[in-house]
Amino acid sequence: MSLTTDETDSAAAELALEQLAGERPTAEERPEPGRYRVLVVSTLGFTLLFAVWLQFGILGLPIKKEFGLSDTAFYWLTALPVLNGAIWRLWTGVLADRWGGRAVMTGMLVLAAIPTYLLAGTYNPTMLFVLAFLIGFAGNSFSSGIAWNSAWFPRSQQGFALGVFGAGNVGASVTKLIGPAIIAATAGSVYLGGFVTGGWRVMPVIYAVALLVMAVVTWFVAPRPDRRPGRTTPMREHLQPLKRIRVWRFSLYYVAVFGAYVALSSALPFYYEKNYDVALWQAGLLTALFIFPASLLRPVGGWLSDRLGARRMMYWTFGLMLLASGVLMMPSGFVTIVVSTDKAADGTAEILPWDLGILPFTLVVMLLGCAMGIGKAAVYKHIPEYFPHEVGSVGGVVGMLGALGGFFLLPIFGYAVAITGIPTAMFGVLFLLTAVCLIWMHLTIHRMLQGRSPELADNFEQPHRDADALPAR
Repeated sequence: MSLTTDETDSAAAELALEQLAGERPTAEERPEPGRYRVLVVSTLGFTLLFAVWLQFGILGLPIKKEFGLSDTAFYWLTALPVLNGAIWRLWTGVLADRWGGRAVMTGMLVLAAIPTYLLAGTYNPTMLFVLAFLIGFAGNSFSSGIAWNSAWFPRSQQGFALGVFGAGNVGASVTKLIGPAIIAATAGSVYLGGFVTGGWRVMPVIYAVALLVMAVVTWFVAPRPDRRPGRTTPMREHLQPLKRIRVWRFSLYYVAVFGAYVALSSALPFYYEKNYDVALWQAGLLTALFIFPASLLRPVGGWLSDRLGARRMMYWTFGLMLLASGVLMMPSGFVTIVVSTDKAADGTAEILPWDLGILPFTLVVMLLGCAMGIGKAAVYKHIPEYFPHEVGSVGGVVGMLGALGGFFLLPIFGYAVAITGIPTAMFGVLFLLTAVCLIWMHLTIHRMLQGRSPELADNFEQPHRDADALPAR
């Protein structure tokens, strides 16, 4: 497919689309029974599926010890579910447009329950990695939920609605909060006549039962008939927007705000345990302090994007991410100055000491999570505005590539630390990724504004009668 589309050619149309959000409500925007049932049911289901998807962030630690996995193998164990939670996102989004989100979400809950339950009984290392990959299918629920809610909510409310749904990312903290206590309380125990074993193996059983219960709730509570905006659209038309470079630009943004979020949610417990020598339950709790703002601020990000503009929110997001990751990537240590003569050293001086303790580290990580939470909603605010009839396919691609970014970032984090010998090197990777996103976004917006008012290109210091008409974002 060609990616040579020049974004400046459609600048006027793109800016006009953004202005539509300020128009008066139409008949489509009037309250409709069932709209909020879709939002509640989809958010609860997504929260549970997200918890199942990223459960290896905590379960991986006792699994690593039981199976004798290396650090690199641990990173791959946590990365495999992320991979499978990415590769089907395009298709689950398209199917939700064609079949309805109710059917797709129910099916995903049931399918995710099967490998989750089987995980509890595996003692084979190969099967462990196979099941970890299959469990990752739960992560594909995001694009189906985005398409489902977009079909039921008008454009003026989509930023908030998609933000509320996306707050289901908080499911990543569920295992971090309850997992260590359940693992410790049930270790060495058996239940149901030996059918269920305690320790880490009891968590997949709990999740499998919860998934099936949620499938029943979704099927009977969600409104019928469902909305299916893409039911008559040929598949090739669903894929047409993929020729637009804008879709791929949004995807890169999502790698930074979501893919990195997923990678850090899985890597931070191990980071805390190894670098700050904390217990498993403490590592889980501290990681949850990153996950909560990165998830719960998503509705706020959607609300702010509705009112202030998605682009403005993205500038704030990337700026805060650069600040936070720039601080976090600095290695502990100091600069040593050696004062010497021609024959021997006379002495040394240590200057600029730097050591980020666990409290300031956690606070900066929380700031990073706040920026990611707002940024995730801002990225998805763009999609129904520019692609109102292809939300499923475009949202699926953006979600797929964002989650794939999380898959690749996990081993990249591991290799960056191994190669440099610096534990904070993984935040250096995030800093570089964020810088690329910010530069690309700024250059694109500059070209668009230049295309809208080319007479300002070489006279930007001179006042212009139409300057006040330029969009603030």
